[in-house]
Amino acid sequence: MFIRIILSYIIGYLKISVEGYYIERFINICKTNNIAIWNLKRSDNTKLIVNLNVRKSDFKELCKIAKKVKCRVKIQKKKGIPFLVHKYKKRKIFFGFLLFIIIFLIISSNFVWNIEIKIEENQEIENIEQSLDEAGLKVAKLKAQIDTKDIINKVRLQRDDIAWMGIQMKGTNAIVKIVKSVQKPEIIDENEYCNIVSDKAGIITKINAQNGTANVKVGDTVNIGEILINGWMEGKYTGLQYVHAKGEIEAKVWHTKNKKILYKTTERRKTGEKEELYAIKFNNFKINFNKGVSKFEIYDTIENENRFKLFSDFYLPISVIKITNEQVEEISKTYNYEEAKQLGIKQLQQELDEEIDNKEKIVNKNINVVEEQDGVMVSVTYEVLESIGTNEKNVF
Repeated sequence: MFIRIILSYIIGYLKISVEGYYIERFINICKTNNIAIWNLKRSDNTKLIVNLNVRKSDFKELCKIAKKVKCRVKIQKKKGIPFLVHKYKKRKIFFGFLLFIIIFLIISSNFVWNIEIKIEENQEIENIEQSLDEAGLKVAKLKAQIDTKDIINKVRLQRDDIAWMGIQMKGTNAIVKIVKSVQKPEIIDENEYCNIVSDKAGIITKINAQNGTANVKVGDTVNIGEILINGWMEGKYTGLQYVHAKGEIEAKVWHTKNKKILYKTTERRKTGEKEELYAIKFNNFKINFNKGVSKFEIYDTIENENRFKLFSDFYLPISVIKITNEQVEEISKTYNYEEAKQLGIKQLQQELDEEIDNKEKIVNKNINVVEEQDGVMVSVTYEVLESIGTNEKNVF
């Protein structure tokens, strides 16, 4: 049926209405005479008007059938290439423009006009667009000049945060699929000799050496990299033996945040007023539809670019840019010492609360405030009980 409709559009067809009381007989005779009709719609239950499409070549025969069954036929629309050509045969500019569009689409199909990056589990990889650009995958580049294997190798050698990468060319769209690598801590084999060293600075509150010799005791202050449990044991009869150190170490660790709160400051707040401007972009050439500057004195700008595409993966070097300016007002605020102090403490405690997962392990909070000429410097420190220590191989 679909092929028949396409063929009818090529040779031309008419959309007509038929009115009468013998519509069913009319349709049956049309089918008997192999007259192609489709899209039958009954528009009135009393007058029995039927809308249908019929090919141009069958129209004369259809009129004879309508007269025979006492129905009236009326042409509503003429559709198809023959009618279109007849309508625009004197419009050379139209056909010239149509020819230009066709040539433009053919030439454009040989270039990459969009790069779509898909990272597994919607993760983010910093500066991946720049890495692809440096490797040779760029917008407005001929597809024949793009060596996907070479680009993949260059990016993989440059970065260690990519476990797998693939590039697929679809239409004018380059689809880059990436699996981000997960950096796992080095796992030392149970048979290898190692120490346990501190990975955080703090004060030891508990140490239990299950294998090896404790190098610190409760109450000692340790820094990052300091040995907590030595990977050796010494006995009276066995002498010195190297082992794979194991143990549990807990320490009081400090989390500190600092912030300066000014007595006189200016805060930015959105008023809710906004204006929308538009621009069109041909590859890197941009044309603004709106002249002049924004009507707002202070504003934030958000740009959204939508690239034209004919199909799901056939992008064009044309895009429409929507520019949204949101009005912002600046409000001057003045704090006294106590207000600035409380504001700083509140903000820093919120930041630390978000940073620390286990709130029950917080054993102490220290607040330090230093007044300066133009404001106060606030420092908040949380003392938190945490497990510390990581394995480090013994080097002989």
